[in-house]
Amino acid sequence: MTKIETVNQLLGDRALETDGVGKAYAPANVALCKYWGKRDAALNLPVTSSLSISLGDIGTTTEVRLIDGADRISLNGERVAVDQAFATRLTGFLDFFRPTAGRGFAVDTVNTVPTAAGVASSASGYAAIVLALDDLFGWGLTRRELSILARLGSGSASRSVYDGFVKWHRGEAADGMDSFAERLDVDWPELRVGLVVVADSAKPIGSSEAMARTVATSTFYQQWGSRSETDLVALEGAVAARDFRVLGEIAESNALAMHAMMLTAIPPILYWTIGTVDTLHKIWALRETGTPVYATIDAGPNVKVLFEAENAGSVEKAFPGVRIVAPCGSEEYRD
Repeated sequence: MTKIETVNQLLGDRALETDGVGKAYAPANVALCKYWGKRDAALNLPVTSSLSISLGDIGTTTEVRLIDGADRISLNGERVAVDQAFATRLTGFLDFFRPTAGRGFAVDTVNTVPTAAGVASSASGYAAIVLALDDLFGWGLTRRELSILARLGSGSASRSVYDGFVKWHRGEAADGMDSFAERLDVDWPELRVGLVVVADSAKPIGSSEAMARTVATSTFYQQWGSRSETDLVALEGAVAARDFRVLGEIAESNALAMHAMMLTAIPPILYWTIGTVDTLHKIWALRETGTPVYATIDAGPNVKVLFEAENAGSVEKAFPGVRIVAPCGSEEYRD
């Protein structure tokens, strides 16, 4: 099945024409059990299931409407040139929802995360555009259906149509209709995630390219599937029991394993900077002195610090400027 066939199956005869405006917000997310590797690159179908936590008010707000002529895209208040990678990728995705060849979309997107810096801006971005399109056309799709549509734009976007803890099922079907995310019915009011930005520039290599290279050339990738499955089961148990120590230990180990695997790719991939390493050492030093904090890192240099509310002061002292969010508690993303 192709992407357009997936879209047509989900939308059926739903409208693709309106004079209205659609608007939506989607949070960025950080995977506690990572998604790294695709069994179908065209449909963004993952090799393994994954588990993430949303980043609250760190994410993307998008407004969209139909216009005559070419697409007009702005990011954080600035017009994006049509030949820039951000615009060409988004325009290609919008082609699936275009009423006629002569109609374009005006898209105004505001990111509260650095774009293409390993803080899941594409996840929140494509989730937000799908949610905004649903609002624009009045489709009334379920969250599961929206998750599948978002996945077509960016794999991890399937998780950003929800808040809180989210599991993305790898699925088994070749058409990908059983590969979607769903929110775990677990709240953890004390849980906190701190975003430590050590670099806000674009990554030297995109996640998709890095993922493909790792799968193709790392001799350690064959072990990733069984490792990921074991970590996922343990993480789900830790979330259900609100066992922070187990959650933190597994999430940190899973992230480090993913980055170690990238180092064994040919040529090797290293997203970390000196700031990344320094942040990790500070986290480990805090743990050595009795403060339970853990790290996780997606495909980029920036570090997310996992901790509970009672230790917020210690985290703020160690990392001036850290952005702290409480990822659980919203009612908006449940249906």
